[in-house]
Amino acid sequence: MILGSGLGNFAEGMNIARRISYKSIPNFPLSTVKGHKGELLFGTMANKQIVCMQGRFHYYEGYSMQQVTFPVRVMKALGVRVLIVTNASGAVNPEFETGDIMIIKDHINTMPNPLIGPNDERLGVRFPPMSTVYDKQLRDKAKTIARELGITLREGVYIGTTGPSFETPAEYKYFRTIGADTVGMSTVPEVIVASHSGMRVFGMSVISNVFREDNQQDCTHEEVLEGVAKAGNKMSRIVERLIAQTL
Repeated sequence: MILGSGLGNFAEGMNIARRISYKSIPNFPLSTVKGHKGELLFGTMANKQIVCMQGRFHYYEGYSMQQVTFPVRVMKALGVRVLIVTNASGAVNPEFETGDIMIIKDHINTMPNPLIGPNDERLGVRFPPMSTVYDKQLRDKAKTIARELGITLREGVYIGTTGPSFETPAEYKYFRTIGADTVGMSTVPEVIVASHSGMRVFGMSVISNVFREDNQQDCTHEEVLEGVAKAGNKMSRIVERLIAQTL
């Protein structure tokens, strides 16, 4: 699991066997963003073995795409078969509300691709397909779980940008025009590498703010964390059951 902005407390529901600070792991970058604790956790949830990143790395922090996605390579080497990614994102779909949870069914990448450069065939094929990268079986299972729990879910397309500046009104409208429902500064690089590695992927976004043309207001990182707090518990309940029933 890779936990995004403000979602690090989800891991407290694990039975944690060991915590390792990123600074203690060779070649691991360090998280520099508020809301990212910077620990790799090993333990169990629902009697399933879990490796969990409390905090991720971003391209805008000055790391290369290979550094940003290095933990996914480590997880694969440890035997991880399924990657669950979470993030906080801003909605460009005006039907969404702050605090909503969206299952990611697809993404649009505007960042440098982390697979650029020589390809190691031991890690994956040169041209990995991306048409089914977000596992439909896991998405359908999550939707069933949400209905059982009485939680309303959205499903949509996430667009990944480099950041770290928030979007202009013209960019928000452009992203909506080309098919995005939410926008964020993470997730896509890790998902591309997970797909390259042959892992199944499930992704969820907490809606931290919503862009509306008739009410344009500047967004702050503090507001993002506040928006995440509204939905963190609901997301945790869905993911816990998904792990218990699927993995």
